Amino acid sequence: MAATHFNTENRTYRQLLGNGLIYRIPRFQRDYSWDEEQWEELWDDILGTFSPDGEPAHYMGYLVLQSADNRHFEVIDGQQRLTTLSLIVLAAMRILKRLVAEGQNADANSKRLEQIRATYIGYLDPVTLTARNKLALNRNNDAYYRDYLVTLSDHLPQRGFPASTHAMRKGFEWFERRLRAYTKEAEDVGMALAQFIDTMSDTLFFTVITVADELNAYKVFETLNARGVRLSVTDLLKNYLFSVLARGQESHHELDELERRWEAMVGRLGQESFPDFLRMHWNSRHQFARQSELFKTIRARIQSREAVFALLREMDEDIDTYLALSHPEGSHWPTDWKHSAQDLRMFSVRQPYPMLLAARRVLPEREFEALLRATVVIAFRYNVIGAQHTGEQERVYHQAAMKLHRGEAKSAADVLDVLRPMYRNDEQFRTDFAEKVIKTTQSRNAKIVRYILAKLERQNSGIDFDPESGAYTIEHVLPQSPGEGWDAFSDRDLDHFVYRLGNMVMLEAGKNKDLGNRPYAEKRAVLQSSTLSLTRALAQENEVWNPERLQAWQQKLARLATATWRIAQFSQR
Repeated sequence: MAATHFNTENRTYRQLLGNGLIYRIPRFQRDYSWDEEQWEELWDDILGTFSPDGEPAHYMGYLVLQSADNRHFEVIDGQQRLTTLSLIVLAAMRILKRLVAEGQNADANSKRLEQIRATYIGYLDPVTLTARNKLALNRNNDAYYRDYLVTLSDHLPQRGFPASTHAMRKGFEWFERRLRAYTKEAEDVGMALAQFIDTMSDTLFFTVITVADELNAYKVFETLNARGVRLSVTDLLKNYLFSVLARGQESHHELDELERRWEAMVGRLGQESFPDFLRMHWNSRHQFARQSELFKTIRARIQSREAVFALLREMDEDIDTYLALSHPEGSHWPTDWKHSAQDLRMFSVRQPYPMLLAARRVLPEREFEALLRATVVIAFRYNVIGAQHTGEQERVYHQAAMKLHRGEAKSAADVLDVLRPMYRNDEQFRTDFAEKVIKTTQSRNAKIVRYILAKLERQNSGIDFDPESGAYTIEHVLPQSPGEGWDAFSDRDLDHFVYRLGNMVMLEAGKNKDLGNRPYAEKRAVLQSSTLSLTRALAQENEVWNPERLQAWQQKLARLATATWRIAQFSQR
């Protein structure tokens, strides 16, 4: 990103609103949404800077702005904070206005009122008495803000406005009550109010990132989100689509329809999940795009109103499948499909999603079920046990998605021909499995071990039990904290052996709690009494437990696993 298109600096609230700078929240940016919880937190933060032993300043976070002239700015991220600070200033101004009306130090308070207005809010046109504001809100909130709040109306109407406007009004009134209480004991209320706003504006500061266009703004979002700072990438994407409509002679009906459908999708997905869904959807139909390239790619392709609404229709077509894959419990999918989606989620494998979105659109249900089941097997062999690099895998799944989308793949078998490079063959898989270490100290890993042992038990004996049931626990034959009787395992290799798959069995919870760190000779009888065949077999076949016996047992499990997770189409070749 060129330095001339990207600038970062810290600014106080006073510096932001000074020097004739103008801020506009894009027309279709999110509505005002803060409530009392956020107001209370901000109020406490402000008061914390007033205390002699408090913090000298309070950091308000990132403010992402877009500007072509460094005078007029669009607020890409930070509109909730800027709007709320404006409400505080306006609340102080309405109290000053009433002091003037009541004749309380009227001349001084009138000057204070106009100075605060000129510094932070803007000015009233002396001819039309319309507001020329430093901050303009979005299409749902700006009229109320401009006509009633900025004018310090004594009567704030409450009927016929959206919920976000009511939230803004309530915030204004909430801060007015707080300011009245704060200045109640002051000898000069007007001076105390002016001092409050003056101190607040110098102690609250932002990290301001200014960019030249939407593409640079998107890159900022990508960078900050990668560092754990969650910004509203979804809003930026939304604003771009609305800006496409705004280029032409759009009708209010089209704008309303776009907003309705967009908000419905975001409501179902959630703000943070939306960019991920958009990428999965896009890659199921178009040339492969990484997340960092997505906005640039969409901007290049979506440049007309027809393209905007085509994108919405196609997203609507894919959203149910995406939600069923990412949140299978709430879907209407058949039970077997849900189980496969849950397995992929447990594996943290998302690379197949674009392919599966395309498959759900074009394949008959029976073929889709076969592909979904095969995808779980591939993910287990390649990702969970093989721990192979996922970069190439994503490309192969995209290739399969494109064949489905273009009608070149018409069955699960056709798709699996494309996926063959992602399938670890039996020899590779047996080798991977025989050496596999999974640390069960992490809850996700413990869940995977339960899954593996339950599947192996079913393959071996036909006993089918819920691996997440509290009736069974994972028993580490070599204990995680071994005491006496475990001299066959050196301290240096202890971690490695404890978390080998061959060292773990499922055991009834009641039996497990009594074993503790006992030597294997004492554990063996308990293991032999289990109702689970693999747990019994380990104890029956191994009079002692040492590295050699553990290795031999895990090799046996690897052979059983090869038969458990297998795709017949590949094994026949």
